[in-house]
Amino acid sequence: MAAERWTPNSWRAKPIQQAPAYPDPAALADAEKTLAGFPPLVFAGEARKLKRALGEVATGQSFLLQGGDCAESFAEHSADNIRDFFRVFLQMAVVLTFAGASPVVKVGRIAGQFAKPRSAPTEKRGDVELPSYKGDIINDINFTPEARTPDPRRLLEGYRQSAATLNLLRAFATGGYANLENAHRWMLGFVKDSPQSHRYQELADRITETLAFMRAIGLDAEKHQELRATDFYTSHEALLLGFEESLTRVDSTTGDYYATSGHMIWIGDRTRQPDHAHVEYCRGVKNPIGLKCGPSLKPDDLLRLIDLLNPDDEAGRLTLICRFGSDKVVDHLPSLIRAVKRAGRTVVWSCDPMHGNTISAGGYKTRPFERVMSEIRTFFAVHQAEGTYAGGVHLEMTGKNVTECTGGARAITEGDLSDRYHTFCDPRLNAEQSIEVAFLVAELLKAERSSLPAQAPAAE
Repeated sequence: MAAERWTPNSWRAKPIQQAPAYPDPAALADAEKTLAGFPPLVFAGEARKLKRALGEVATGQSFLLQGGDCAESFAEHSADNIRDFFRVFLQMAVVLTFAGASPVVKVGRIAGQFAKPRSAPTEKRGDVELPSYKGDIINDINFTPEARTPDPRRLLEGYRQSAATLNLLRAFATGGYANLENAHRWMLGFVKDSPQSHRYQELADRITETLAFMRAIGLDAEKHQELRATDFYTSHEALLLGFEESLTRVDSTTGDYYATSGHMIWIGDRTRQPDHAHVEYCRGVKNPIGLKCGPSLKPDDLLRLIDLLNPDDEAGRLTLICRFGSDKVVDHLPSLIRAVKRAGRTVVWSCDPMHGNTISAGGYKTRPFERVMSEIRTFFAVHQAEGTYAGGVHLEMTGKNVTECTGGARAITEGDLSDRYHTFCDPRLNAEQSIEVAFLVAELLKAERSSLPAQAPAAE
């Protein structure tokens, strides 16, 4: 049976989950029309380049590092915050590249990660019940009727913040800040005092020695772009389909449709119904697509979604982002891997160790660091047992010195959570914990890569 004809607005004829209830449809339509006239945030050629890079992840030649804020906020949008995030992300990528002996594809949850699905449409405090906070692009975190009413003007503010963030990220990635010779300078102040700092220092020393050797034989960063710049991509959950539709563009070189709101978009665990709006929209754009896979996903349903989202089995098109919880990975992941393997489908397998490991402690939502690492370790172990490649990690993290996740080398306790608990939504790893994850993943990755069959060299 032929697939139904797709258009950028064909999702509107489908049932939809997690859509905000805007009180003024005309104002919403005006905001979406205004957005449709704005320039694209990213370009089709960049999305294609990311898809090629993810194709190498799918075949075990690279590793995907995807991470960033749970939900970006308008209030915390500053150059310093973006720089600190980018700096810790570079540190993590360097750790994975050198210690894990693997090329790393760098994808941020940034410049568009504003909207959040919620487990309940409303929130009750005492006798007052209001709409849940769903991210700054929809409503405000303050608990008042005015703040919690979805406001279409926020769509335009989200676009402007994404554009400004992308502008700075592009400058950092290509303007010399990402030069490997700066590895020592990337060290954040509070990471210098970390129990992990000596490991990063040793790694930075190794990089410096390697670069000195390369200069001695005539290879230096000024002459070789790949040493002083990096490819950095953006991603977010495609929750607000009106926003995505407004930024859908036809690529002039191929005639294909691309979501130009970000290089990669993903479908959440709560919105992945095969006959619903979010899958309908995502199946038609040519960007790399992520699919969150939670404990309720059955193997047959996964194969149906793969058929819809990647019917041509294009390498790098589909990333399966697995988020089970540390105690549920062994129960759910093997059957999904076996089904995909039996069907001969090409996907990137990535581990989201954050969303299944959220608990309450001392009145705060938190994530114990050891549960995060336990899920990652089990994810790698299951793939090794099944003969498949654990290709990435997907983290909620920040470059700031927050106290939102317990544990780690500095052993943040339940009592520490109130010190610097700044997130608007879900708890994030701080910079120090993020680098610690990178070192632990690098050890797993190095062991995994040593057991893989040698890759044949690519044809010229």
